[in-house]
Order: sequence, then C-alpha cells, then structure tokens
Amino acid sequence: MKSLIVLAGACLIAGCASLPENPPVAGAVGAVSGGFMLHKAGYLTAEYLAGLGVAYALYDPLAPNWDLAVTRLDEDRLRFDLKLRLLHSGGEGEARQVVLRNAERLMREQGYADFELIRFGEGVESSRPFAQRVAQAEVRLVKSRMWPQL
Repeated sequence: MKSLIVLAGACLIAGCASLPENPPVAGAVGAVSGGFMLHKAGYLTAEYLAGLGVAYALYDPLAPNWDLAVTRLDEDRLRFDLKLRLLHSGGEGEARQVVLRNAERLMREQGYADFELIRFGEGVESSRPFAQRVAQAEVRLVKSRMWPQL
C-alpha cells in the first residue's frame, strides 16, 4: 500500500509540474501534495531521509558522468584520459563527444584555429568491485595555415 501511495505521489508531482497554466503554482501544488503523501505513507522519517541523503551522495545525479584529465604532451599535442564514474545512469557512448567538446574549448581558449583528433580508444578497466569504462584520446591543436601568426 505504501508503494502505491508513493507511486501515486510521484505521478501527481510529475503531472502537476507539467501543466501549461501557471507552472510555478502547479509545481508548488505538486510538491506539497507529493510531500503530504510521502508523510502519510511514513517515508518522511529520519531513517528514510538519512538513506536518501546517503544515496544522493553516492549517486549525485548532477555530477558529470566522465572524469577528464588533460595532459600536455608537447606544444601542440594534448592527451585526454577519461573515466566513467562508477554509479551512473547512461553516458556510456559520450566519451567521443566529451573529448571533442573539450578539445574545441581548449582550442578556442589557447588561440588555435582548429584541432585534429589523432587517436581515440575506448575500453573497460576491470577493477574490483566494479569494472569501469575508460577512454583515451590524443589531439593536435592546429594554428591557422593562412595566417600562421594567429
């Protein structure tokens, strides 16, 4: 019965928050009614809230999925080492996008005209207690060929 009440509360929160008329009020109504249902079901006790805090600290849905380390190999070459975090929901196919996005950002910040992806590889690092996806890339930053001084 408690699970049914929690599910109904979650649906109510999601439904109220998506109403087109007056979204701030609809979201507040959904949050209050969902909180009331959680309270009635007995899920707002100290034990449940502590468990929720621990779960959030471990999972942290707002944290980036990939840990990125950039190493300068020489004046124009960079190495990217990426590790997918252990507890994640998705992001397995994002390694190449993360490399390209960060290479472009570094290219612009350092005043280069373009970059070349020299090498890219993905794999799984078998470690205990969890296996972890990893990726490595090497990027060469390129100065302008037409105006090399830029």
